[in-house]
Amino acid sequence: MEALILAGGDNRRLHIIKGLIEIHGKRIIESNIEILKRMFKRVIISTNNPEIYFYTGALIIGDIIKYKGPMTGIFSALSNIAFSDIFVIACDMPFINPKLIRYIIDNWDEKWDAVIPIFDKKPQPLFGIYSKKIAESMERSIKGGRRSLRGFLEEIKVLYITEKEVRNIDPEGKSFVNINTLEDFKKEIGGQICLV
Repeated sequence: MEALILAGGDNRRLHIIKGLIEIHGKRIIESNIEILKRMFKRVIISTNNPEIYFYTGALIIGDIIKYKGPMTGIFSALSNIAFSDIFVIACDMPFINPKLIRYIIDNWDEKWDAVIPIFDKKPQPLFGIYSKKIAESMERSIKGGRRSLRGFLEEIKVLYITEKEVRNIDPEGKSFVNINTLEDFKKEIGGQICLV
């Protein structure tokens, strides 16, 4: 299994590159790459702006179809013959919990199409495993205009990690926090955004 960091968003609400926000002296994407490298054989970044992330040394893949959104990034990685099943996170998640990642991996079985945690009574599709075998159905969904990841999960075989299981490891659900706005940053981290 490999890890995929989705870094293809337009940053329309924050107007800066979210993965490059510095928290506790390190950029979010750098901290997450360090964590993921200890757990996966390879870390891949999905982006259509590769020049931003070359410095990380991670393998980079761009979208192979024109539609934007996280499903396209996941589909592009799953369609690449060099990649296997993938564990997905977003580039703006500063508090990913390695123990929760490990728990999700330990529950993986190839009979499933995905393994996704539940938090706040909702699936968290940007923190879970996707099987390579769903690439074709994901492509059909994207091209058919059904680009919601949560909607797509209803069409495939998903093992859901229950909220109780999640809270036993990550009580506040910090793994699922993402920084979409300045208000998010102030609420979760405090202070000023620093880009280095």
